[in-house]
Order: sequence, then structure tokens, then C-alpha cells
Amino acid sequence: MNSTGLASRHISIRIDRPVEEVYAYASDPAHLPAWAQGLGGAIEKIGDQWVAASSPMGRVVVSFAPLNDFGVLDHHVTLPSGMTVYNPVRVISNEAGSEVVFTLRRQAQMSDADFERDAGMVADDLARLRTLMESKS
Repeated sequence: MNSTGLASRHISIRIDRPVEEVYAYASDPAHLPAWAQGLGGAIEKIGDQWVAASSPMGRVVVSFAPLNDFGVLDHHVTLPSGMTVYNPVRVISNEAGSEVVFTLRRQAQMSDADFERDAGMVADDLARLRTLMESKS
């Protein structure tokens, strides 16, 4: 890889809920529309894939890492153009609570403004996830 590889930014948020609860909720794709606004208002399972037909980008297909004991929520998003974006995500323990870490990767040909916009959208999504999780008691 050359020295101009894709930039990454780690965006994280602390959630005052046990790591097992956060992982169980966030790893269920049916919950995504409640906190991941980029997927639009609905996602449905079609075969072994999850499809968000009404996302702001158009129809996107999301493939998730298998359930695991390590808090890995990695997923691939296939855009209408056919391009697939890999999103590494982890839920890790943070004292009695959790921390969710999303690694945003800057895509080739992405402007600074687009990268900042995407980072803001991810931060907003994580804030929604925190609000949802912390309202459960």
C-alpha cells in the first residue's frame, strides 16, 4: 500500500449499560432503523441478507459479522453503485458500562466535507443508540 492509504477516524461513545446488553441490541439488524438513520426507516431480511430499500442512498444491502463473544459488529454495506464499504465496529467494556467504537474509513475520491459529514452522521447514530440503551432500565 502506498503512503496515501485511506484515512480512518475512530468515533466512539460511552453508554451507561452493560456491554452484553448493548451488544445484544446493536447486533440485531432489525433494530438498525431505530438508531442508524443512514439506512432509512426500515430494513428487512431477504434470504441471508438485510436490505434497506428506502435509504437516502437508495437500496443498500448490509451483511453482518456472525454473532460472537468479542463485541464485533463489523458489517459490509453494498451501495446501489455496487461499491461495498467495510465498517469495523466494536462494543467493548468500559467500567460497568460500554463503549461503542465505529471506525469510519474515508473512501477514495471523498472530499474533506463529505468525510466530515459522514463522521457527524456516525456520531449522531451512536448518540441515538446511547439514548435508546440508556432509556431502558
